[in-house]
Amino acid sequence: MLNKEQTDFLLVNAYNAAVRAGARIIDIYTGDADYGVDLKSDHTPITIADRESHELIKNYLSQTRIPLLSEEGRDLLYEERRNWDLFWMVDPLDGTKEFLKGNGEFTVNIALMCDNEPYIGIIYVPYIRRIYFAQRGVGSYLKTDVRPDGEASFDLTGLWSDSVRLPLRECANEPIRIAVSRSHNTDETFEHVARIKSVHPDAEVIEQGSSYKFCLLAEGAVEVYVRTSNTYEWDTAAGEVILSEAGGVVEPFGGGTGMQYNKTSLHNPYFVCRSKFFR
Repeated sequence: MLNKEQTDFLLVNAYNAAVRAGARIIDIYTGDADYGVDLKSDHTPITIADRESHELIKNYLSQTRIPLLSEEGRDLLYEERRNWDLFWMVDPLDGTKEFLKGNGEFTVNIALMCDNEPYIGIIYVPYIRRIYFAQRGVGSYLKTDVRPDGEASFDLTGLWSDSVRLPLRECANEPIRIAVSRSHNTDETFEHVARIKSVHPDAEVIEQGSSYKFCLLAEGAVEVYVRTSNTYEWDTAAGEVILSEAGGVVEPFGGGTGMQYNKTSLHNPYFVCRSKFFR
């Protein structure tokens, strides 16, 4: 188990890595250069922003001497990572399709995994300058107006200054809001939504890209998120601890609560997330 000094050091490093990576992504997003789009083996797009964010985070977090598993380093063999008890799980640019669409709905996801469970989670939404962070047993927090900064060097005081604990609002008596992906829905997604609406006919459906949906759940801005298309462990690790520390839960299809991490296959099962206010 990490002590407080170690945890504080790692939290600050992850926070600064996310803000620095967000700055590089925004530079590319708002620049005139070509995005350098290629297709990965799973036929999803990858851009120069994905690659440069990955390199920045990997290099910055190397000072922690903790191994890193990233979307852009997905080829790491299970035999190499199976005995890791502490590692970083990173999606350097979650929401690449939203990045390419130009809607600003993309994030940087960094989780510290301890005994294959997310212990620290950071989700930075650079376009709207919001950063969400959580530590297991300490709570989930939001800090606004965190501008993308390639030289970010927050200390612990700066990290906590003006941060607010999640959830932000009590919404148990309002119409249910259901979050779904903007770019990855399936017929099964809408079948599940229809089942919820049969019980809550006034429910609203909100399309949103990237892991920001976890943040909206943690805030109390939506109550449930349905995902019935392909995701990987780095898509959910940071969001899961942010949501759980705000009183919510991730429920994989097939039963149980909470995702399994550092599996032989890094694919996630389909899942439903529920906020503190929808059980």
